[in-house]
Amino acid sequence: FQWVVAIAFVLVWSSGYISGPAGVDAVAPFTLLAARFALAAAVLVPLARWRRGPLRMDRRTLRQVALVGVTMNAVQFGLMYLAFDAGLGATLGALLHSLSPVLTVVLAGLLLGERVRRVQVLGLAIGVAGVVLVLGPDIDEAGGAFGVTLGLLSMLALSLGTMGQRWIPSGVDPWWSATVQFTASIPPLAVLALLVDGTDAVSEPGKGLAALVYLAAVNSVIGLLLLGVLVGAINLYLMLRD
Repeated sequence: FQWVVAIAFVLVWSSGYISGPAGVDAVAPFTLLAARFALAAAVLVPLARWRRGPLRMDRRTLRQVALVGVTMNAVQFGLMYLAFDAGLGATLGALLHSLSPVLTVVLAGLLLGERVRRVQVLGLAIGVAGVVLVLGPDIDEAGGAFGVTLGLLSMLALSLGTMGQRWIPSGVDPWWSATVQFTASIPPLAVLALLVDGTDAVSEPGKGLAALVYLAAVNSVIGLLLLGVLVGAINLYLMLRD
């Protein structure tokens, strides 16, 4: 079952590197993201109520879930969408994020004291060096140093957010967890949309709407729920192993 979920997650997640740049072409980055998570939260609330999962979270848990959501959604996607807007290609964005699992392992060793093998650190170094090698003199066509830096910071936020998913208590209902994560991401993105994007943020309404619906329903709702299932399976495995 875990393999099916993993494959589905990869397909859903990877499709975001097509729909994301397409959306940014039609709608300014922060406006698109604020609308994306507002729509995703609006979809999840009735679903979570229909499933009648436990809603209550204490303040500490609520802060944890919200912080993870802001990191995974507002920070990670905000940086990557800015990189797309600066000229970073979808392929390179996907390549940078593909290094995130190795970075997550390294960060878990540094921050959580988990065991890290030298080959994993070497793998991360080779991956980053490979990105630099692939870019070479064409870095200006990938958004320049600014665009690549945004992509690297987005990769870091993705790793931190993934680690944060393990920080959420196992008893928290995943549907309500996702709802809180999306909702917590809306205010900072909305403020940035007003300050950075301004009022003339939509250039292609039809294309932007199509990208928004796909990003919210498929990439946000389905993608985050699949990730939650995978992280829960990993936590269960670690508990049984200990």
